[in-house]
Amino acid sequence: MRTTVDPGPTSSATPPIPQPVTYSPLVRAATIPALFGIGTLVSIQSKINSELAVQLGTGLRAAALSAVISFGTGLVLLTVLVLVHPATRRGLTRIYRGIGRGEVPFWLVLGGLAGALFVASQGLSVGILGVALFIVAFVAGQSTAGLVVDHQGLGPGGRRPVSRGRMIGAGLAVVAVALSAIGSSVSTVAGLGLLVAVLPLVAGMGTSVQQALNGRVALLAGSWATTFNNFVVGFTGLAIYFGISLLVPGTLRGLPPTWWLYLGGSLGIVFIWASSILVRVHGVLILGLGAIAGQVVSAIVIDLISAPEELTLLSYLAAAVTLVGVAIATLLKPRRAAVRA
Repeated sequence: MRTTVDPGPTSSATPPIPQPVTYSPLVRAATIPALFGIGTLVSIQSKINSELAVQLGTGLRAAALSAVISFGTGLVLLTVLVLVHPATRRGLTRIYRGIGRGEVPFWLVLGGLAGALFVASQGLSVGILGVALFIVAFVAGQSTAGLVVDHQGLGPGGRRPVSRGRMIGAGLAVVAVALSAIGSSVSTVAGLGLLVAVLPLVAGMGTSVQQALNGRVALLAGSWATTFNNFVVGFTGLAIYFGISLLVPGTLRGLPPTWWLYLGGSLGIVFIWASSILVRVHGVLILGLGAIAGQVVSAIVIDLISAPEELTLLSYLAAAVTLVGVAIATLLKPRRAAVRA
């Protein structure tokens, strides 16, 4: 059960976002497994897009083309949905008419650029860092930015105060990044591990902002219309990125025949769609931290299967620290202010 408050008329300077929605503890508890699920999807997508980049060729060109294919396949599937689903078409009309009339700020629909950055970072850095280190770096950016985004009230649930548990959880995520980079084999080469980890770190920050923006747009237009808009914006950004990559040395070998290398876009659809719904229930930080648990565990499993030599004792310690941070941020509630007589 949930309750809403009518926000009344909105001005042209303010997005048409209602007052925060309060969900029951039962709803919040029931959706926790979904947070783990979308975190697992992120790890699998990272491995797929990285492998696709390797098989496409070398250099920035291959990484860029991998990202374009991932977003492009997702956009094709969503275009079919738009053609057969009138409600999604109506939602898109509300978005773009609202922008044209000045009722919806243009920046509110640019969350797809953060998704594009995330997919691009997969092709560029997973092959160097491994899935586990990539995910932990991503987690650090996502959790710290989620703390700020929630505090500023950028998401659809309004402002969520900075609590001791949230700060500890975000801080432990940063500690986990340092542990993973130190334990990574590439970190011994002039600090390359820490340098490359900056890319998923920034991508994680962008993802928190993306989830907040998508949650607001979804209230106006619905989750599927929001997801389609994300893919249009992200694909546009990645097409420009691919064009620039052609100016840089590199080779392309052609499309690989392995079918599962083209599933990254489908996983991205589920991730963006589910996040635009769950962010209303949990807020940006808890959404991110809940997904983190699924990410770090599945990333360790993936590296155990595909590249066990990249895992060290510090890799496991970093994952454990991250999970502890998730638990603290989720379970440690803020103290209520004392009532004076």
